[in-house]
Formats: sequence, structure tokens, C-alpha cells
Amino acid sequence: MQTVLYEKKSNIAYITLNREEALNAFNYQMLLELQKITSQIHVDREVRAVIITGSGKKAFSAGADLKERKTLTESEVRRNVKAIRDCFDAIANLPQPTIAAVNGYCFGGGFELMIACDFVIAVTGAKMGLTETSWAIIPGAGGTQRLPRLVGEMKAKELILTAKKITAEEACELGAVLKVVDQITLMEECEILAKQILQNGPIAVTQAKYAISLGMNTDIKTGLDIEAKAYELTIPTADRLEALQAFSEKRVPVFKGE
Repeated sequence: MQTVLYEKKSNIAYITLNREEALNAFNYQMLLELQKITSQIHVDREVRAVIITGSGKKAFSAGADLKERKTLTESEVRRNVKAIRDCFDAIANLPQPTIAAVNGYCFGGGFELMIACDFVIAVTGAKMGLTETSWAIIPGAGGTQRLPRLVGEMKAKELILTAKKITAEEACELGAVLKVVDQITLMEECEILAKQILQNGPIAVTQAKYAISLGMNTDIKTGLDIEAKAYELTIPTADRLEALQAFSEKRVPVFKGE
């Protein structure tokens, strides 16, 4: 059975974590499949937005597969931790905007995947958190670095050091979730956001994401330099000229990512 499902339609890539019976927990096979799909998306110019969700209605992902973890040697544990870290880094570094459609429980590695995405839309009442310290480990797939950048250092320390579980609504108030919706409208809301992005110039969108993501981790002067270089790449594009032409002709522009 495939542990990750992949579909592409209308310039949107759909990734579904497919281990419903295990609350979509990450085993080594799933990480390898997810990494392969992510690498494929990275170079696919037809994909202009990515939506990631979990199968079923109970869980986005409960994190690492602890049943598998119990059987692993220390060397294999290190292998798995590196695989999940590399995988989520690859997702965070995708040029296309990414949306996490959080359909239920979202703990540990599931939460780390969630915050590796650009946007998070979650279902009402979904429970989530970085609970690793309750298992005598720490978040190892970006949680200790990405969460403070989203919610601030003090709040991140509280959530991680206490292994506190919060609701989607609380996460939204903290800025870790963009929007909370009903289960029945979750994918529709994610697609609305994706299609709003798709209306705009593909090169401009990827360059804007690049400038924001890279610039956030630098000082303002370096960030402005990054922005200037990203802007420079949009000037010679056919899409920029198409936007100006469409404006003069009072029509909707047709962008081709060129």
C-alpha cells in the first residue's frame, strides 16, 4: 500500500498522508515516499500550489510511528530523524506555496510538517502540539526553530517544554494557523486560497515567497538586498509585460510562468 498519495490537477498538487489506521504516523517508508514526491514537485513547473493533508477525518498526523520506533536500533533512529528533518526542510523550501489542510490530530512530527508549510487551515477543535518532551526527546524536524519564529520565543518554550496540547482555535490566536473551518469545508477552503494564489504571476509568486522566507532569517538590510534581487528576476519576464498589456486592454491577464 502506498503510504503517501499524490494527485495533480489544475496546477495544484495534492499530497495525502495515507496511513489512516496509524493516525497517519510517519514510518520510514512514508518518509521515503514523501521525499520522492516532494523532489518531483520541486522541479514541476505545472505545479503552482501544494495542499498537504491526512487520510480520513481523525488525524493529519500523530507524528513519528512509535510502534516502529520501538523496534529500531539507535542507528536506525538517527536515520529516521535525519529523514524526517530532511523531508520537512525540502517541503519548507519548495518554490511553490504550500498549504497544510489539518483534518484532525496533529502532534509531534505532524505539527512540524504543519508549520513547515506556508499556510495552515485546520478543522474546528483539532488537537495539536509538540509533545516530544513527554517522550523524553525533543522536536527534531524543525519544531524548535520554526515555532519560535511563528509564535515568539516565550510561547514556543512553553508549548515545547510542557508538551502542551492546544486546539486549532488556540493555534490560530497564536498565529500558527491561518484559519479554522468545519471538516466538510476544509479542502474547499484550501482550494480557494490556492486558486487566489494561482491568479497571479507564477514567477512573481515564487520570488515573493523566496524573498520573504529567506529575508525573515536575516537583518533588514540583507533582506532588502534579497528582495531587490528577487524583483530583478521578474522584470524581463513575459508575464510582467502581459500584465501591463492586459491592464491597457481591460482584460484578465493570462500568465504562463515565462
